[in-house]
Amino acid sequence: MQTDIDPRSLIGRKAFDRAGTKIGTIDEVYLDDATGVPEWAAVRTGLFSRDAFVPLEPSEIVDGALRVPFERALIKDAPDFGVGRHLSPEQELQLYHHYGLHVGPAARTTPDRDFGEVAGAEET
Repeated sequence: MQTDIDPRSLIGRKAFDRAGTKIGTIDEVYLDDATGVPEWAAVRTGLFSRDAFVPLEPSEIVDGALRVPFERALIKDAPDFGVGRHLSPEQELQLYHHYGLHVGPAARTTPDRDFGEVAGAEET
């Protein structure tokens, strides 16, 4: 995904799976604490459903919407960690494994760090 886009500008955008089927709307964007790069998006999958975490890499912005290169069923089956707080390293690893993505060395070598800072959230 483009790294020069403001992660807060993703909030409210529609998200689609690889077939072009609507997944939902982006509620929150999570940044990697070590790099500040947007890493995960929480997508509201329906009016009464939960948010599903989707990886922003290798996703891309196409015509103002997020195109996630995975099937809708896989996205909806992603681990549910709730939103509005940091993802633990273990939760982040579960998401990487769920999507079959390579885990970067920073995630493997810094188990005591909090990952997934919410974009725009103030530190407490």
